[in-house]
Amino acid sequence: MIYYMLPKTAAEVHDEIAISARARRLAKNITQEDLAEQSGVAIATLRRFENGGAVSLATLLAIAEALGTLDAFSDLFPMPEASSLDELDEFSQLRRRAAKQRTR
Repeated sequence: MIYYMLPKTAAEVHDEIAISARARRLAKNITQEDLAEQSGVAIATLRRFENGGAVSLATLLAIAEALGTLDAFSDLFPMPEASSLDELDEFSQLRRRAAKQRTR
């Protein structure tokens, strides 16, 4: 029998991140108070996050850094792979905007 994994929703990924962060904190034997102090995140914000609440990207990155998982965010949006030297040159000159879509 073959099982196919359905794409995850943003809410599912959010929940997984919160659960994983809490599990990592506990595995490292760090209290919420200690993590709040180490990350510079308010204890109420950290508790809200671990309970599935929304936090800012800056807060999430601060928590990840304190838990030693910040490097995982570097792979979130990988650069496109170049198939030629011309494409490699184009990618090296980062664009500031996407091209406008032509209307027909």
